[in-house]
Amino acid sequence: MKHLPKHLRPRWRYLAVELEAWPDADVSQGDFQRSVWFAAQNLYGDAGSADADLRVLQFAFDDGSGEALVRVRHGEVERGRAALACVDEVRGDAVRVAVRGVSGTIRAAEEKYLGRPGEPAAEASVAFAGDTRPALRRGDRLDVDCEDRYVGATDLDC
Repeated sequence: MKHLPKHLRPRWRYLAVELEAWPDADVSQGDFQRSVWFAAQNLYGDAGSADADLRVLQFAFDDGSGEALVRVRHGEVERGRAALACVDEVRGDAVRVAVRGVSGTIRAAEEKYLGRPGEPAAEASVAFAGDTRPALRRGDRLDVDCEDRYVGATDLDC
């Protein structure tokens, strides 16, 4: 079977996406892909989400932070960004999704927006809610362990 000529092939854009969640969140590529599809389908319906054709190509997530590369059709970048903005949880774990940038090739997206080492999480002990509690520090943010859940805080809160 012959390949399509270049002018008939579908054109794509690549969204570099930053992910952040609580340190104990367990997010996989398949779960994130499913959440992206559901968000696009809820926002635009079946036909609109099929037009955008969002696909997670690369995914890395560990210790509450990660990144992904999402493919979207050339004319549907704004719809793709809007659908990603609607993703607020993945399989029950709250997740923050932010688009770092848009590129025309996978290589350019990787070089410009992905591969930056995330802030390493350092363990700390902080005074919070009248007690000393363990916490994970990422930059100026703290994830305080409150027995059954994490609470987000800053240095001024502790």
